Amino acid sequence: MRQSALTRSIVSATAVVGLAVGALAGAGTSFAASAPAARAPAVSTGSFGALATQNFGLTTTQAKNVQRVLADVWGYEGSIDGLLGTNSWKAMQRFLAKHWDYTDPIDGIPGPDTVRALQRFLAEVSDYNGPIDGIAGPGTRAAFARFADALG
Repeated sequence: MRQSALTRSIVSATAVVGLAVGALAGAGTSFAASAPAARAPAVSTGSFGALATQNFGLTTTQAKNVQRVLADVWGYEGSIDGLLGTNSWKAMQRFLAKHWDYTDPIDGIPGPDTVRALQRFLAEVSDYNGPIDGIAGPGTRAAFARFADALG
């Protein structure tokens, strides 16, 4: 009984391999894949805001500290959830525009100009001594964390 089950398994496997090889060898243009169908864009091409959060290395607790200050003074109305999203960054940009030469739109996207203004601020209040280059590297992240800790 065991031998017949083993034999059937081997015969079945051999048949599957043979069919696959034969199909590939005999495939002509009639078996070619059709052109892919036109796809709709995965994202709307209309106006949209940034959906992701950017904490620049802050812990949830540190980001909550920042959000509390932004809510108290700079018009942040979102939840104090420790996720620096679009509305958190809009409030931060209002602060940076008022005091730290941020001149780009208040759009909630922490791009290079937002980071440069943040670096100027951190150089003054949180011992940031790196370049004002718009790159949130390790020095910027460490200074941002020191600032957030001081708020707690």
